[in-house]
Amino acid sequence: MSSLPIPIPSIRIPRPVHPTGIWSWFTTIDHKRIGILYGITAFFLFLSGGVEATLMRLQLAGPELGIVSAAIYNQLFTMHGTTMIFLAIMPLSAAFFNYLIPLQIGARDVAFPRLNAFSYWTFLGGALMLKLSWIGGATDAGWFGYAPLTSIDQNPGKGIDFWIISLQILGIASLASAFNFIVTIINLRAPGMTWMRLPLFTWMTFITAILLVLAFPVITVALIELTFDRYFGFNFFNVANGGSVVLWQHLFWVFGHPEVYILILPAMGIVSEVLPVFSKKPLFGYATVVLAGAIIAFMGWMVWSHHMFTVGLGPVANTVFTITTMLIAVPTGIKMFNWIGTIWGGSIKLNTPMLFSLGFIAMFLIGGLSGVMHAVSAHDAQQQDTYFVPAHIHYVLFGGAIMAILSGIYYWFPKYSGKMYSEKEGKIHFWLMMIGQNVTFFPMHFVGLDGMPRRIYTYAEGMGWDLWNAVATAGVFILIAGFLVMINNLGRHWRNGPSAPSDPWDGRTLEWSISSPPPEHNFDEIPVVTALDDWWVTKQDSQNRAVPISGGSGEENHEIHMPQASYWPFVVALGLFVGAYGVVFNELIFPYSIAVIGLIITFIGVYSWSLEPVNDPE
Repeated sequence: MSSLPIPIPSIRIPRPVHPTGIWSWFTTIDHKRIGILYGITAFFLFLSGGVEATLMRLQLAGPELGIVSAAIYNQLFTMHGTTMIFLAIMPLSAAFFNYLIPLQIGARDVAFPRLNAFSYWTFLGGALMLKLSWIGGATDAGWFGYAPLTSIDQNPGKGIDFWIISLQILGIASLASAFNFIVTIINLRAPGMTWMRLPLFTWMTFITAILLVLAFPVITVALIELTFDRYFGFNFFNVANGGSVVLWQHLFWVFGHPEVYILILPAMGIVSEVLPVFSKKPLFGYATVVLAGAIIAFMGWMVWSHHMFTVGLGPVANTVFTITTMLIAVPTGIKMFNWIGTIWGGSIKLNTPMLFSLGFIAMFLIGGLSGVMHAVSAHDAQQQDTYFVPAHIHYVLFGGAIMAILSGIYYWFPKYSGKMYSEKEGKIHFWLMMIGQNVTFFPMHFVGLDGMPRRIYTYAEGMGWDLWNAVATAGVFILIAGFLVMINNLGRHWRNGPSAPSDPWDGRTLEWSISSPPPEHNFDEIPVVTALDDWWVTKQDSQNRAVPISGGSGEENHEIHMPQASYWPFVVALGLFVGAYGVVFNELIFPYSIAVIGLIITFIGVYSWSLEPVNDPE
């Protein structure tokens, strides 16, 4: 007598199978939609940082103005720096990572789609937490939070607590995203896509993700120590009880200088994609550009103390970090020559993306030259804490990272919107940007060399700084005009622009081989890659042999199953957000009761998420 197997009841998590409307955005795990969410959110946060900068420039437009108070000014420059670093440039790069990497490597999605959604919602929670701190008084100790300005004695308000906890939340989002893209690039490349056939943007994303994984634990440790100092009376940075304020500086800049390359390497990847397409030439020295990017990432760990030349580390330390800082300019210079070699002799088309990439080269070069000046410790001692330093960092991060990001926004606009923008308005935007940023940031060199300290909210008449500060403030309004042109151009054409072909630029990489915008599953058949710039090579072979283009298939022809939407990543991120607020406002109701509620929500979300199948076809 045979016994029938006893059915075991399974737990099935209810979730929307085909969500529509706004709910579809809360539950999406499509990497392209998440990329759009990252991009739009980061752009609005970028604009908020621009408002903060505009208020600062208005305050400094003339001597002894009273547009904002000293306290508000301290909050403005702290929030501006933190916003631009953590809430604007990094997530704008992440928007490109999310949208493009699976398309460039011939994959249907990222390795962990739900983790990808979780990274966005967690980023949004951390960003909202930081920005909502304005309600009760934002952080005011500078974006690098030097001790003892962050101590509970000198800064008893909630602003520093918001800053600490929000950076921790943002770190969780960055680590989740970084691990996801490392695994995606290693494991989901199309058949035949060897490491030396990866698109340059994918290479720079991979290197950036590794930097994120290695760098963020350092700042996490520093922030945990600072939390213990403020909440529980520990003495990591309390000099009176044996702590060290220099310890914070070391921890922060061990993270902070790799962070500079986390910001700039994706920009270098974008430029390395745009220049060959609009020069009608392969990238000059592909392998050299890859190697230079890896060397920059490696050497980025060897230069942190050039931020500390005036701390008193001694001549030996200053000499070592002077040498390493000069050496890291070498791989960056190599990339410059590779880009110039790509342009040289090419059939150049000065479309808007190309103009912004060329602008990146010019502006980043100026920032790099002033960076070499800072590398000389004796020279840096004279420039330390003057406006020469903001001039340098703005040429690197605005003239560098932002210009390249704008190049990428225009370059891939047809792909993610399915529409074409106005080339005329794009070029107007470019020239307003080039003029505006030089009028704004270049005078900072002059007032800095003339001794104007950074982070002062006003200055006396007769110091000789009036003219150049007025010029710099005028430049801000040129930049504002440029961004208004951009918003009008892209916003209007995203809805009503002419339809874009799948390959409007005669592109070189795989994302241009599919429709614009791509379908949810990206590729009807996984392509087989046979060469670097495989799509461009395929088109050339097709033209030379007068045969139609056909993509090989890396999989058998069968039904395509995509993971279903899930709201649990949002729930987990919501739990972290509530818990983080509970840590800051730990005295409400019962001590840390709100934090416990957030922890419970997070646990429920993680548990339910773990029960969802990886792939659940109907």
